[in-house]
Amino acid sequence: MPPEGPPCKGAQPLKSADGAACLALCRRANTAAMTQAAAAPTIQALVVQNGIVAEIPPHDVATYAGPGFVWLHTEGARQATPTDLPGYVPAMAANALLAHETRPRCDEVDDAALINLRGTAFDTMQDSDGLVSIRVWVENKRVTSVSRHRLAALAKVESAMRAGRLTDGGDFVSALAQAISTELDPQVADLGDQLDDCEGMLDGGDIYELRRKIARIRSQAIVLRRFVAPDRDALAGMAQLEFDWISKDDRLHLREAADRFARMAEELEAVRERAALLHEQLTDLRAEMIDQRSLAIAVTAFIFLPLTFITGLLGMNVEGIPFAHEPWSFWGVVAFCAVIGAGVAGWFAYRQWLDD
Repeated sequence: MPPEGPPCKGAQPLKSADGAACLALCRRANTAAMTQAAAAPTIQALVVQNGIVAEIPPHDVATYAGPGFVWLHTEGARQATPTDLPGYVPAMAANALLAHETRPRCDEVDDAALINLRGTAFDTMQDSDGLVSIRVWVENKRVTSVSRHRLAALAKVESAMRAGRLTDGGDFVSALAQAISTELDPQVADLGDQLDDCEGMLDGGDIYELRRKIARIRSQAIVLRRFVAPDRDALAGMAQLEFDWISKDDRLHLREAADRFARMAEELEAVRERAALLHEQLTDLRAEMIDQRSLAIAVTAFIFLPLTFITGLLGMNVEGIPFAHEPWSFWGVVAFCAVIGAGVAGWFAYRQWLDD
């Protein structure tokens, strides 16, 4: 329950109904205030100058004119508008930074670059693919990034920034690409390991549970590949931009991260194809099980078919049934049915139908 607000100053005593209405109104106001506070984005600005890292007020980023490198990051910008971003960000880039739906991309805009990437989320997200986007406006000595949810790889980038290892936009993007690919690589490898376990369970496992697990792995592989391949293309495009602030080492790191994304895309494609093949094998196993059970039912029915005919013929309520009044007639019929059943079963065994 949200905390109750303080009573209004100078308020006159109210009747019970009026007091309940006032209390409900205060609660709604407090709940709205708490919701607005929870939706407020987290903004942080860091500057690296002469090897010294310091935090500065976010509103000072636009007017910063020193020789250092500045990073402005906004996290949780769900309700932000382009006017909330600093004025140095062009309108086109501002709209891209705050778009609701994005795909990995890299665009050159004058002397800056706009790059969107997808990486592993820091927190577990319900009804999501587990990947979150980060949108970055990169300049020589200034980087502006926006994310709607917390990115797991961002902690490594912040640590590198606070250690003074990032001195320009090229360093920042290469560090971000390396961190995202490093965080995502174990997740992709884990899908392959899970699929290996499923292959080992084909002979003795529960095929119905196994089929659900394989379908889940295949679905995850399809979702991850949807963004891993564009991440590769975005980083490859970033490495080809002719900016002076992208050094030779930065291009090398960008290509290395793009190569890692390419390898992950190939592995995800292999996982998807292997999952489809395993699903087909499980379907064949299920069909074989059904055939075996149908064969068992058919053999049993064929054995009892002549016995049913004999017992039905002798069980007719008419006169003239042979040996009907003999004391040994019942056991004689039982023995005759046993011989017929054994003969039919022996014939199935000779034909090797029972071996299946």
